[in-house]
Amino acid sequence: MSSSTPSTSSDSSLAETQKRKPQSLRAAWPALVALCLTMLVEMVDNSILNIALPTIGRDLNAAPTDLQWIVGAYSLTFGGLLMVGGTMGDKLGRRRTLLFGLVLFGLTGLSVLLVTTPAQLIAVRAVSGVFAAFIAPLTMSLIFRLFDRDDLRTKAIGLIVVVSMIGFAVGPTLAGLAISSWPWQALLVVNAPVAAIAWLGVRFGIAKDDPADRREGGADILGGILSVTSLGFLLYGFTAGVENGWSAPLTITVFAVGTVSLGGFIWREKTAKDPMLDLKLLTLPTVSGSAILQTATMIAMVGVMFVSTQLYQFAWGWSALQAGLANLPFVAGMLLAGPFVDRAVARYGHRKTSIGGIALVLSSLVIWIYALSHGYIWCAIGMLIMTMGMRTIMTTGAVALLGALPETHTSIGSALNDTAQELGNAVGVAIVGTIMATALGSTMPQGAWDSATVAGFVHSQQISFTVLAGIVLVMSVFGIRTLTDSTESEEH
Repeated sequence: MSSSTPSTSSDSSLAETQKRKPQSLRAAWPALVALCLTMLVEMVDNSILNIALPTIGRDLNAAPTDLQWIVGAYSLTFGGLLMVGGTMGDKLGRRRTLLFGLVLFGLTGLSVLLVTTPAQLIAVRAVSGVFAAFIAPLTMSLIFRLFDRDDLRTKAIGLIVVVSMIGFAVGPTLAGLAISSWPWQALLVVNAPVAAIAWLGVRFGIAKDDPADRREGGADILGGILSVTSLGFLLYGFTAGVENGWSAPLTITVFAVGTVSLGGFIWREKTAKDPMLDLKLLTLPTVSGSAILQTATMIAMVGVMFVSTQLYQFAWGWSALQAGLANLPFVAGMLLAGPFVDRAVARYGHRKTSIGGIALVLSSLVIWIYALSHGYIWCAIGMLIMTMGMRTIMTTGAVALLGALPETHTSIGSALNDTAQELGNAVGVAIVGTIMATALGSTMPQGAWDSATVAGFVHSQQISFTVLAGIVLVMSVFGIRTLTDSTESEEH
């Protein structure tokens, strides 16, 4: 009799805990607002800065490679440390780690007020990426702690994804409006109040971490350092090649260090007692395939967004507000694709739906090659089609990836999903930025561009989009082969 008492008491305690959890989205609104803002702020951080790049370039006298790294530095540290952030959340407590990250992310946004040189802004962006890596992986995983019902988890995840994607698309338009009235620094300073509101929602809307849910073991700091080092040197190799020549000793050294660091990262993750990334997860076909497809899609998407703002403002002489409004087709594509993605998955499965999504992305790149020299209407069509493809791949890929992992790996799975996207972000900017710098030189032409400069820019980016299309096609062949014909639209 007495031996059954602890079990009965434990069951009673568990039932009591579940009973206290919200039984509707409305009942959890403070936490949901906080988690939506958390995902939103890290998703739009780079997209809103893209629209201000011409203004930043003129204000700080930045070279094309500087602009490349102002965007790329955030993606580099963010993508390189997402796994560390996910691991720290699992080991120190997801709520605690998220609160810590939000405070430091907001403070870093304020530090932009002290920036006077491109190098300083690059440093601020890199530090912002570090702290963003401690908040992004925990957003989705906290949904599973917030609700105990699968239907509410599904609705909450859908809400967060829609908010973040719309924010990603609307961000440039709002940024253009802001730039027309305020200094560009306002785009980063706004992170502070947004992070503060999110902090309050998490602090008072989500229960404290349960020590029993934490993973034991140490944090793989060395693995995190090696991942950032390898990615950083390999991407910097493109800049070094443009500035010093592809056969220059410095360029060769940079690529060599990046390659050795990548090898060291793989060795570390295979031998560490508590690795940052369990490489066995990547042996799961659906996990690796979904990650490859999302990386490929982001390479294309970010490359187009990076180029489009320069096209509108430098080549065509539009204002920041006009350039921001020109990105509205991105929003339309997100909204139009939404109702069809789940239906397509239910009818055709993950593999065929992803084939359709990649076909849209490739078609949009072909349209953009033509649009660069044939006016905005073709750019708008390209944007519309691209974001429809992106929405399809991102939604299907995230569901397939997380669905292939056990529920105990939701934090690291979310981190892996975000890492794949940020890797694509960094690589896409590196490719188009390098080709742009090769065409325009190391100094960005000031004022209105003459016809020869515009022609050089257009030609260089036609080459960029051709290269991007080739990369997306090759990666997609590998990625799609690993997916299944599952018709689940939410597997948790």
